[in-house]
Amino acid sequence: MKPVLLIVDDERATRNALSMALEEGYEVYAAANGKSARALLESEPVDLLLTDLRLGGESGMDIIDYAMGLPQPPTCIMMTAYGSPDTAAEAKRHGAYYFLTKPLNLDEVELLLKRAAHTRSLETRNRELTRRLQPVGGLDAMLGDSPEMQVIFNRIRQVAPTNASVLIEGETGTGKELVAKALHALSARHEGKFVAVNCAALSPQLMESELFGHEKGAFTGALQRRIGRFEEADGGTLFLDEIGEMDQPTQVKLLRTLAERTIERVGSNRPIAVNVRIIAATHRDLAAMVQEGSFRQDLYQRLNVVQIQLPPLRRRTGDIVLMANAFVHSLCEENHKEPKSLSRALLERLRHYSWPGNVRQLRSAIEHGVVMSEGGVISLQDMPDYLQDPAPEPPEAAAPADPLPQPGQASPAPAAEADLNLARVERHTILQALHRAAGNRTVAAALLGIDRRTLQRKISAARDFFTPYLEEP
Repeated sequence: MKPVLLIVDDERATRNALSMALEEGYEVYAAANGKSARALLESEPVDLLLTDLRLGGESGMDIIDYAMGLPQPPTCIMMTAYGSPDTAAEAKRHGAYYFLTKPLNLDEVELLLKRAAHTRSLETRNRELTRRLQPVGGLDAMLGDSPEMQVIFNRIRQVAPTNASVLIEGETGTGKELVAKALHALSARHEGKFVAVNCAALSPQLMESELFGHEKGAFTGALQRRIGRFEEADGGTLFLDEIGEMDQPTQVKLLRTLAERTIERVGSNRPIAVNVRIIAATHRDLAAMVQEGSFRQDLYQRLNVVQIQLPPLRRRTGDIVLMANAFVHSLCEENHKEPKSLSRALLERLRHYSWPGNVRQLRSAIEHGVVMSEGGVISLQDMPDYLQDPAPEPPEAAAPADPLPQPGQASPAPAAEADLNLARVERHTILQALHRAAGNRTVAAALLGIDRRTLQRKISAARDFFTPYLEEP
């Protein structure tokens, strides 16, 4: 993308001449006074500011002061017909990169702007490098050593280096945004921005403007031009959370954007090329929505190039203790508490609770315990009321499917099928425990809450299923 240049000068001839001379290498905006300049600085990501010193009754120094107070200040250049060494020194104290004296030499202006843009690019890359060296968004931010999560991690590693669109499905609180950030952090786009949009938080009226931007006057209240999230994410990743909540008209425009790799701001018919990777997420069943007609099939196919299905926490109970301990450690630091541990009874309750809110709910519950506990050990009494229920809902478990009956083999009767399902769940739970214990049966038995003899008996009863663990390490 071209650097964005804002020219502020109360002389129309100077504004127009500079705009025409520089529009080939820059996206140029022009303002005749401080009010217009401040409005543009608020609404546009300006890279370079070229301002006159005298603006009628205002001073260009005030414009530079305002610009330097922005979260991402532009590189500022002052110009004036009333130059002096003292004025130049004052401009630099206010944050000006350089001081130009009128009448301007156009070649000098172009060279200076090119040098300023290059310096700014280097500074931006340095900031991004510093940011990347800090722990963000990769697989390190995700917790889990269960077989289910190892499959997810492998899928992320495989897909991240590509430009393929990814659809992440899973219940609320399962960590869909963490997966999206990991995909971005491990991709070739990691130097670009990761921009997240929660589609459920936007009305249909705002959705189109938020994604694609709008021109001044495009609708009531559009007082200035505004870039959308696609332009903001150019060169990086756009994460569309809760994509299932997007209205049909915006779905049509999104489909066109994915097909043509261009966007049009609301109120404009000028196409703008964008280079963005799309990662979408939803807690809804998009395939079912396609069947019922509430989500476009062609858009679903564009988004669902690769699918990552996140399991709910109740289906990976082996990760609960790991995550709970990690949350205790980090939340004690965040809340300025001495290090704490979780009681054995509490860990047992956490493992057997169903966690309808998934990882997000678990973290919230642990934070409650960290804040409410007075000693060094967090007990069940320190936790939220819903965990005090003496009969918590039993967790579901994901079991590996047994082979289908072979030709000539009778299918199990309903009652026998229920027994087989229960046996599958038990075998899978034991397998998870053995995996976490690296095959050590004493440790696995402790994780399961049974004695070693009982575990030995169950393994012996299904020797074929537990073949990798028949011999202890």
